[in-house]
Amino acid sequence: MPSPLRLRHALPVLLAAAGMISPACGETLKNWFNDPFIQVRSAVADCPQPLGPLASEEEMRKETHWRSERGTTCWLAGKCDKSNSYLYDAPIARSVQTHFATEPGFARNSSLWLTFQRRFVWIEGCSADPAVDAAALETFVRAEPDIERVIVNLRIAGDSKPPYPLAPNAMPLPPPK
Repeated sequence: MPSPLRLRHALPVLLAAAGMISPACGETLKNWFNDPFIQVRSAVADCPQPLGPLASEEEMRKETHWRSERGTTCWLAGKCDKSNSYLYDAPIARSVQTHFATEPGFARNSSLWLTFQRRFVWIEGCSADPAVDAAALETFVRAEPDIERVIVNLRIAGDSKPPYPLAPNAMPLPPPK
């Protein structure tokens, strides 16, 4: 069983990885690693923009080593043809964006942003239609080649707040009813 000390130190790491810790007020956030971040749907007017790949300089420094390690592990394990799994992100993003552009589904009832990192795709946004759910979005995006994992964080109509960290300029949510 892990010691309480080990668990206490693991909690901030887990929360940061889950996107539940945001940078301190006033810090400049940037997409330091140029991870693809695109909006593919915009039908839900009150859907706030997710944080996506934005990070503070301190977060970038902490992430640099881990990105290098995670990026090459795929190739060293023989699971990737390219020497770094992050090299797949731009082509995957273009392919997924084209897939959304040619498919009218999800267009009327959702606002969606996609982040691409090391062959993972994060889908974040809002749905006003029960048919546009996590399973449908995951199936749709997984149809693209080279994607290792799809993570969907979706605010469904009636939810008070989105299940993802917000961009600093994201519109404030209306007070709960």
